[in-house]
Amino acid sequence: MGLSLSRWFCSRTADRPPFSSSAFLPLAVPTSSRLAVTLNSPPVSPGDSRSHWSTVHRSLHFLLSPCKQEATRSPTELSSDGVRAEIGVKSGLHVWEVVWRPEHRGTHAVVGISRQDCPLQSSGYNVLVGADSQSWGWELKTNQLWHGGQTLKLYPENGSKRSHSEAAADSKSQSSSSSAKTAQTPLLIPERVLLVLDADAGTLGFVVNGSFLGVAFKDLPRDVELFPAVSSVRGGACIRLRYMNGSTRDPPSLMALCGLSIRQNLGQKRLKHMDKLPLPPFLQRCLASSH
Repeated sequence: MGLSLSRWFCSRTADRPPFSSSAFLPLAVPTSSRLAVTLNSPPVSPGDSRSHWSTVHRSLHFLLSPCKQEATRSPTELSSDGVRAEIGVKSGLHVWEVVWRPEHRGTHAVVGISRQDCPLQSSGYNVLVGADSQSWGWELKTNQLWHGGQTLKLYPENGSKRSHSEAAADSKSQSSSSSAKTAQTPLLIPERVLLVLDADAGTLGFVVNGSFLGVAFKDLPRDVELFPAVSSVRGGACIRLRYMNGSTRDPPSLMALCGLSIRQNLGQKRLKHMDKLPLPPFLQRCLASSH
């Protein structure tokens, strides 16, 4: 059966779709098998309570939809406002989707995590998530990481390095001042961002356009409840939260790893052809149920 499966894959190599042209693909960091299986597993029900913004732990300038999955900031001047998820986690690997259209961000648009007592409103226009020791945030417009009221570094780190190398390559046709400007240009973050919290390892990272950009924060507090959180200063900003999936600290099962390998070899556009694999009916059903 293994030989038949190998022949099936090799015979279809020419039909594979091209790799993504996303600007984030060269910045991707290899994932652990645990994270890879989690990211490739079907999402939980959209109505899962872990997809809800908190009706209590939010600025009064954030209004929630009836389903509690959308938070919209009221047009309020000189105010920085935040909201966190209703349910946090203390252990395990967890992935949330945050949908926030770039044109609805403005300045100081931050996504990250917080402890239970993170401040969620302040006067003026400021970064809120990451403004103290209770939260960790990624400012989407500048690509800066924030914690303890300070900027730590650009994220992803390879993004700034890549920009510098591109600027160096173009130095023959550009002045040094314009090259410096190119090197400082932040990446445009699309509307859909996956937040990856490994509460067991104490790390937080992000996935953009299917590429895991690496660990943004490490040494997060252990055995402490952590919550997805956002902060904004733009009136009308609408931010949607959805819990996608999670796993325990146990390693993935062999079945899950095999399914992941098959799906990766097939590619997204050819998953509908899984029923043509030379596999026993039991494995066919397992693959179908995991897709």
